[in-house]
Amino acid sequence: MDMLINPTVVELSRAQFALTALYHFLFVPLTLGLSFILATMESVYVITGKPIYKEMTQFWGKLFGINFALGVATGLTMEFEFGTNWSMYSHFVGDIFGTPLAIEGLMAFFMESTFVGVMFFGWDRLSARAHLVVTYLVALGSNLSALWILIANGFMQDPRGGTFDPNTMRMQFSSFVDLIFNPDAQAKFVHTSIAGFVTGSMFVMGISAYYLLTNKRKDIALRSFRIATVFGVISSIGVITLGDALGYIDVHAQPTKLAAMEAIWTTDPHPVSAAWNLIAFPSRTAQKNYFEISIPYVLTPLLTHSENTVIPGIIQLEQEAKPRIENGIKAMVALKAYNEDHGNTEALATFKKYEKDMGYGFLAKEFAPDQDLAKVNAENLPSVLDKTAKATIPNVWVEFWSFRLMVAAGFFMLVLFAFAAYYSLKNEVEKHPALLKLALWSIPLPWVAVEFGWITAENGRQPWTVYGWLPTFVSASSHSVGYMIFSLIGFTLLYSSFIAVELYLMFKYARLGPQEHHHHQPEPQTAGGGMAGQPAFAKPSLSPKH
Repeated sequence: MDMLINPTVVELSRAQFALTALYHFLFVPLTLGLSFILATMESVYVITGKPIYKEMTQFWGKLFGINFALGVATGLTMEFEFGTNWSMYSHFVGDIFGTPLAIEGLMAFFMESTFVGVMFFGWDRLSARAHLVVTYLVALGSNLSALWILIANGFMQDPRGGTFDPNTMRMQFSSFVDLIFNPDAQAKFVHTSIAGFVTGSMFVMGISAYYLLTNKRKDIALRSFRIATVFGVISSIGVITLGDALGYIDVHAQPTKLAAMEAIWTTDPHPVSAAWNLIAFPSRTAQKNYFEISIPYVLTPLLTHSENTVIPGIIQLEQEAKPRIENGIKAMVALKAYNEDHGNTEALATFKKYEKDMGYGFLAKEFAPDQDLAKVNAENLPSVLDKTAKATIPNVWVEFWSFRLMVAAGFFMLVLFAFAAYYSLKNEVEKHPALLKLALWSIPLPWVAVEFGWITAENGRQPWTVYGWLPTFVSASSHSVGYMIFSLIGFTLLYSSFIAVELYLMFKYARLGPQEHHHHQPEPQTAGGGMAGQPAFAKPSLSPKH
């Protein structure tokens, strides 16, 4: 704990984890959403007995399988990073953080990994109903994985269910129930899972639009397009609603994240008329927005669902942090004395008195002379308090704009899904090629939204790895700068190769499309025409040679 911490190593460790997490998160949402869309298509097959829905399930399942395999490959290395690059973090909260990850691996991951093989190879070995159960188990397992991982992440965002033990210098379980039912974890799980449904919907809708534009397998494309648009409308409404719930939770759990997300510098004492910043150019140095477009009377009801809750600004939050930092320094000095002599009851009593602020003392270590809190005295204390207080606020510019880009993408997709569903249900979607082209080119949008959503959540947690308890600054391992640069380059190359493989296979099999089966009998004409009346075996114009 007394070792000098190299800020460059910390930043490189952060960059490496951010890189691998953002790469991995390119695969996760599609797995979460497409698995349930597959289950929906197969359910229609089992209920109606129409072979075309089986063919749809098998085709989209092939793309699901490519994504699933590469998602597993990118996810495995991340869990090792906690031990290699974040050893202090692992030591501090390993008992708590490791438990949900272990359950995820032993229960959810094995469940989805086992049944995904049965799903692909069991079509001719299982009854239709039994295979449908397997497909639902794959979908359920994928989403249970997300649940346990987000329970672990929820402890980092709003630590519940753990207490610090000064004898072991670790956080230990106080309540497993509090850990599981952490409001941040539960809201984020539903928000993230439904964001995956949006991703799966856009993926299926966009590729189906491509087939319609190129007159390719319209029988499958029209049905897939309709299922995806209806799925997309419902899930888009859900993801926006749960996003609002997360903001409400952050009002109480992470006020610094909320203030940065909305670029609120000063506290408005009149909550009823408080303005919400639609657009702003925040300046951390000047502690103000150089330019902003604000809407009065919106901020308080939007964030707190009330009219009289005062939302503290960044400047106020910095001032409120200073007494906690001063208490935290006393706690950390006393903790060090107690560790040197466990018979020092006076030091233990002092630590217990200021224990709830020990994280702020940890945070002050970066700004203490020689990173030694014992050297903080009356002369340098004001400077340490000022610097540490400013460090309690995350990067405002990143937080403000990543949040808005996520929200803008979310609302755009809701409108697109709504129009697409409307015309699809009227069997008129082919009359609107501009809409089909927009659906095709919008395929990347859900990934844009989920990546900026991840940045909003994790940048907003800074400067903490465990909010209020353990700063990121002291969480990293004591590697050399050279080692971190080498491993960062290695991970960049490895994960970039995974992305290249994913894109190659996805483009190849998506453009190839469902194989034509000449024994396939056209479906009867539906009321209102449309699907069954379309030419089913139009020659694809863009299929690669194979």
